[in-house]
Amino acid sequence: MIGLGTIINAACVLLGGALGFFFGKALKERYQDIMVKACGLSTVFIGASGAFQHMLVPQDGGLGTTGSMLLVITLCLGGLLGEIADIEGHIEQFGAWLKVKSRSERDPHFIEGFTSASFTICIGAMAIIGPMNDAIYHDYTLLVTKGILDAIIVMALTSSLGKGAVFSVIPLVLWQGAMTVLARLIMPLMTDAALTNLSMVGNVLIFCVGINLLFGKKVRVANYLPALVLAVAAAFLPV
Repeated sequence: MIGLGTIINAACVLLGGALGFFFGKALKERYQDIMVKACGLSTVFIGASGAFQHMLVPQDGGLGTTGSMLLVITLCLGGLLGEIADIEGHIEQFGAWLKVKSRSERDPHFIEGFTSASFTICIGAMAIIGPMNDAIYHDYTLLVTKGILDAIIVMALTSSLGKGAVFSVIPLVLWQGAMTVLARLIMPLMTDAALTNLSMVGNVLIFCVGINLLFGKKVRVANYLPALVLAVAAAFLPV
């Protein structure tokens, strides 16, 4: 069944959110705060390790870096395009709409939970390659693995930021569903170089999500999403 992987992934997110919601209620405010910081620290190091995996290369018996200019150019141009389009503002408006529809007006962290969880589980190579493998090869093992990771992330974010994190299942289904439908068109674009660029830039954005969790909203992460498209496109430019 095509799309089964995304269904399993979404079910894992809902399960993790349910566990986080019910157990999170039992936590005092100071415990919830330490959970937010733990999520932030974890997300920072997940993003940093993913980015460095592609940036650090053996060089003259030590380590060198590659892809620095790619990061600068794609993030600058992508951020400018995202700021012009106000992607962050539109996502927050959607989060505010969900907040009203779910009768969560008294939840001060609803939108923060929704955006933080959405960016963390929807940005990255697994959210693209997983649905493609599901659609073309009927192999959803990557999405099952991703689902387990997403369940843990959403459980932690829900316990600390509330049920807004659970609603990240909506962009997850929309995004991975679109990737599943468009798999045959997009698959030829996902060369090794394109995946490397996508993973590197995507992990930098995940790092920024962690920064926001630790220090409050410092980076308008959604406005940098066009950088992911530019990163893939850069793989096809003549060197």
